[in-house]
Amino acid sequence: MRDLVIVGAGGFARETAAAAEPAWHVLGFVDDDPALQGMTRSGRPILGPVGSVAGLDAAVVVCVGNPRNFAARRQIVERLGLPAQRYATVVHPSVSIGAGSEVGPGSVLLAGAVLTADVTVGSHVAVMPHVVLTHDDRVADYATIASGVRLGGGVVLDSGSYVGAGALIREGVKVGAGSLIGMGAVVLRDVPPDEIWAGNPARKLRS
Repeated sequence: MRDLVIVGAGGFARETAAAAEPAWHVLGFVDDDPALQGMTRSGRPILGPVGSVAGLDAAVVVCVGNPRNFAARRQIVERLGLPAQRYATVVHPSVSIGAGSEVGPGSVLLAGAVLTADVTVGSHVAVMPHVVLTHDDRVADYATIASGVRLGGGVVLDSGSYVGAGALIREGVKVGAGSLIGMGAVVLRDVPPDEIWAGNPARKLRS
């Protein structure tokens, strides 16, 4: 059992705390919201502001971000400037990771996620419950995959992309860096960087 501190105290952070045990001993959360200082979340203390992790003898995982600010995880990691070895990889016990698959430091895989074979998940990636990543998928650093997403084989999610809950992405499709795929979208063709797509079939809404 190793000590772990979670950056953030919102829903994703609390889900990660639950997923981390028993492999990790969660010391608590750090958060810059002054209203949270001295409080607890899910029975675990707020240990201080985000910057305080540098002085704590524990592994770290950054669990922030939502569709309105899905670049926040990258911004905090860059602000902290910690070496890669300080970051934990949190995998819920129910996750299935197939042969040849890899998961990078700082990434979180929540309950029921499946990586079938030869899937690569980069660093600081958020994989929510019941996501299915099939053969040869490539998920780059800082991507977020919301609950119930299904990727066909050979899909590429580029750096910092966000895929909304229940979306389906056809095999071989690439989602560009910084792009957002809306909830329930059916993506049948490549999505350029920094665009928002939604619908069935998915189409561009705006840049």
